[in-house]
Amino acid sequence: MADLFTHILIGYTLAIMLSWRYEWIPYPFVTMVLIGSTLPDLNRIDLVVPEESISVLLGLPFTWNPLHRVGGTLLIVCIGALLVPKAYRRVVFVLLSVGASSHYVLDLLLYKPSGITSPLLWPFVTHGLAIDGFYLSTDRWPVIAAAVLASLVWVVDQRLMRTDNPDA
Repeated sequence: MADLFTHILIGYTLAIMLSWRYEWIPYPFVTMVLIGSTLPDLNRIDLVVPEESISVLLGLPFTWNPLHRVGGTLLIVCIGALLVPKAYRRVVFVLLSVGASSHYVLDLLLYKPSGITSPLLWPFVTHGLAIDGFYLSTDRWPVIAAAVLASLVWVVDQRLMRTDNPDA
């Protein structure tokens, strides 16, 4: 899944660059941004647990689609923040939100033939946005560009930004 890998690479790049600016983002917390960048794609759990199975089990209509909307992702971020010790909840909430936001920014740049995005901002905006798009989900150049950018950030981080590096 080049698409998911692109989200993770962009999340890594963003997290490392934010850790340069903000001392309250140590390296272990960079992982929270990476996790947050994958949260909107939890709707793909349908590949493992089909919606029809849940519908039969509950006896009610069911869909995983709200997980790929801002409202569903916000719910997952809140749950994630509650799973950590109280001292870290705000930091984890912010970092998971940053990762999820980067995911939505990339998804809004996807080219749709209709010119209208899916309602990613539900429940705050109930319709899609009119955006031309920048790339297709099948394009390979976004993952290559993200990998090059993440590699450059990693090199800068290792060579110039790390204070605990004895070679610096």
